[in-house]
Amino acid sequence: MRAADPLLPVQGALVQALGGDAALGALISGVYDYLPETAAYPFVVVGEATGTPDNAHDRYGQETVVTIHVWSQYRGYSQGLTIGARITAALDHQPLTIPGHDHIVTRWETTQTLTDPEPPGNVRHVVLRYRIVTEQPPT
Repeated sequence: MRAADPLLPVQGALVQALGGDAALGALISGVYDYLPETAAYPFVVVGEATGTPDNAHDRYGQETVVTIHVWSQYRGYSQGLTIGARITAALDHQPLTIPGHDHIVTRWETTQTLTDPEPPGNVRHVVLRYRIVTEQPPT
């Protein structure tokens, strides 16, 4: 029988893993999946995700690509990229506990830097993408 879609448990696992990382916590005000208006810079948001089947003859699997956003008001990108590097160290090829699914691997895919064009233009945005491979546990 096919397991439930892993998108929601993957998101929860990422929020838990990043929120529990002391080294990351020392760099940011918080990790969010819903951003409160009172959040202080810099912060991290676990954002959009796309799921793609990754089935084999004897199992159901899925690849989930998740976007993680780093927001900073530091002049330049060094703060955001330092935070991004810590996120990658915490996630890339590290185990994740994903309820109802077997975690196979998490791989870093891309990092992109952006400047928020809204005045006053002092917000830096680092976008990171990770591919998370899961399988349905055997029954």
